[in-house]
Amino acid sequence: MKALIQRVLNSKVEIDNRIVGEINQGLLVFIGIEKNDEKPQIDKMIKRLLSYRVFYDDEEKMNLSVADINGGILIVSQFTLAADTSSGTRPGFSTAKIPTEAKILYDYFMTQITQQYPIVQSGEFGADMQVTLTNDGPVTFLLSC
Repeated sequence: MKALIQRVLNSKVEIDNRIVGEINQGLLVFIGIEKNDEKPQIDKMIKRLLSYRVFYDDEEKMNLSVADINGGILIVSQFTLAADTSSGTRPGFSTAKIPTEAKILYDYFMTQITQQYPIVQSGEFGADMQVTLTNDGPVTFLLSC
């Protein structure tokens, strides 16, 4: 599993000009579910997301997590993160979980994270989404589990 996280001042996801998810300060998280991912990888990623320290403390050090600052989390499914880009000029998607199985794990991800953290919004699995964000820093990290 891969998660591209961006520290944001605000972010929103729209589908057909309708806002389906929106946060203020927090993390915009794009998740890509790979072929071999199962529930243990999802659980590990959630734990990392909630505790990953990317926000500044009073001494201007990245010592605070999204939970420490009571920030929002906006989850956006993005199967292209699971692409094989190791060669050529076109990505291959044989490394991504097939959509029906990925949807089950995405739903599990959303159920688990919303049970563990109160400020979670999301896009829609498989939808054509427009994502708007104000990246804070910019601060962007790619996490893998």
